[in-house]
Amino acid sequence: MPEKSSAARPTLIRQMGLFAVIATGVSSMVGASINVVPVMIHRSVPEIGPYVLSAFLFAAIPALLAGLAYAMLASAMPRAGGSYLYASRGLNPYLGFVASFSQWFGLSIVIGVVAYITIPFLRDIAHSAGFTTLANYLDLPLIRVCLALGLLWGFVYINIRGVKSYTRWLLPMVIIIFVLGGIVILSGLFFDSSDFLKVLALKEGVVFTPREPPDFQWSVLVSAAAVLFSSFIGFDSIAQTGSEALNPTRNLPLAILIAILGVGLFYMLFTLSVYHIVPWSYVAQEAQNKDITAPGLLSLVLPGGVDLVILLGAAIALINDLPAMLLSVSRLMFAWATDRIFPAAITRIHPVYFSPHVALLCAGGIASIGVLGSHFAGDFFLGIDIMVTSMLVNFLLMSITLIGIRRVNPELARQIAVFKDRKVQLLIGWAGVFFIGGFLIIHLYKDLTRQVEAWYFHPTYVWLIVMGLASALFASKWIRLKRETSDLSARFKKLPNA
Repeated sequence: MPEKSSAARPTLIRQMGLFAVIATGVSSMVGASINVVPVMIHRSVPEIGPYVLSAFLFAAIPALLAGLAYAMLASAMPRAGGSYLYASRGLNPYLGFVASFSQWFGLSIVIGVVAYITIPFLRDIAHSAGFTTLANYLDLPLIRVCLALGLLWGFVYINIRGVKSYTRWLLPMVIIIFVLGGIVILSGLFFDSSDFLKVLALKEGVVFTPREPPDFQWSVLVSAAAVLFSSFIGFDSIAQTGSEALNPTRNLPLAILIAILGVGLFYMLFTLSVYHIVPWSYVAQEAQNKDITAPGLLSLVLPGGVDLVILLGAAIALINDLPAMLLSVSRLMFAWATDRIFPAAITRIHPVYFSPHVALLCAGGIASIGVLGSHFAGDFFLGIDIMVTSMLVNFLLMSITLIGIRRVNPELARQIAVFKDRKVQLLIGWAGVFFIGGFLIIHLYKDLTRQVEAWYFHPTYVWLIVMGLASALFASKWIRLKRETSDLSARFKKLPNA
C-alpha cells in the first residue's frame, strides 16, 4: 500500500501502464477533430476543394515534429507538468509558465465546450432511434446546460477516484471509438459518390451536380493545413502523466509516437472514406449553409441502423475527450503549485485515491464557465481558436527548448533517451521551428485580417490578454520566491520530486 502523501511533499503514484497512457493521448485527439473539422474546413478555407486529404497530410508534418520534440523532452523529464516543466527547466521559467497558462486557459474552456456540444449529438441519436420526444427535450436550453454540467462533473468524479477508475472508463471507450470509426472506413469500400447522389435525389428530392475542382494552390493548401493542424492537438496530454506512468522514460516517448502515428493514419483513412462517398462540392456547399458533421453526411447513404451506430461513435469520441483533458489541465495546475507559483492547496493528494483532487475540482470549475459561456454567447469557436493559438506557441517553444537545452541545462540534456544524437535533435528542433512557426504566423494572420463584429472576437487579442494576466501573476510569484529562496535559478534547473 503506497504511503499517503503529505501536504508538504505531495506524491502521485505510478500506476498507469503503456496502454492507459496511449489512451489518454488518443482520447484527447479523437473527437471533434475527426467528425467535424475535416468537413467544416470548407467554411474556413472555401478554396480547398478536393484537396482536404493533401492538407491533412501536410498538417501531419509539424505535428510529428512537435511529437518528436515532446518525446525527447519527456524521456529526460518524466514528471507531471508536460510543456510547463520542459520549457521551465530547459529554456526559461517565465516562458514555461505563460505558454502553459494560455494552454491551460484555452483547454479548460474547451472542456466545457466539448461537454456542451455533446448534447446535440445525443439529440441526433435519439432522433435516429425514433425517440422524438426525448430528442425534443434534449433541445431545451435548460436541459442542455444541466446535462452538459452533469456530464462534466461526472468525469471530474471519475478522475478524482484515481487512475484505476479513469483507466476502467478510458480503455474500453477508445476501443469502441476505433471500432465504430472503422465502420466509416469500411463503408468507403462499398459506397461511392454515385450511391450518395442517387440516395440524395431519392430521399431528399435534390439533384446535385458535382463541380469541377479549382486549380491547386500551395497558399490555399498551407492555409487549410494550418486549420487541420488543430486535429493533432491532444497528444501533449500524454506528457501530463509523467508522474503517474510506469517506466516513464520508455513509455512516454513511445506513447506519444504511437498516438500521433496511429491517430494520424486513422484520420487519413476516415477522411478518405468520407470524401469517397460524399462529393467534396456537396460538402463545401453544406458547410457554407450550416454546421455539419461526417456522421450526419454519411447517415443519408448508409443502411438503417448503421447511421445510428456511427452517430453513437461520434458521441462517444466527444465524451471521451473529457476525462483525458481534465487529467491534462489538473496536472498542469499541480505542477505550478509544486513550484509554488499556484497556491500550495492545489498540490493536495486524495488520501484514498491518490489523485490531485483539489486541482481536479478547480479544473471542473473553470470548465463549467466554458459550458455557461457556450450557452450564453451562442458561439463556441472562440475558445477553440484560443486553444489552437496556445498550442502552436507551446509546440514552437518545445522545438526551441530542444535546441537550447544543451546550453541552458546540460545535466537534463544528457538524460534524453530518445534520438540521443545531438545533430538529430537539432535537425528536428529547427525543422519544428520552421514549420510550427510558419503555421502560427498563418493562423494569426488569418485571425487578424478577418472581419468580426467586435475586437474581442479576435482570438489573438483574447490570447494576448490572457498572456498579460499570466505574466503579471508570474512576476508577483517570482518576486516572492526570490525573497524566500537563496538560489532560485538552481532550483529551477532540477526536476520536482513529484
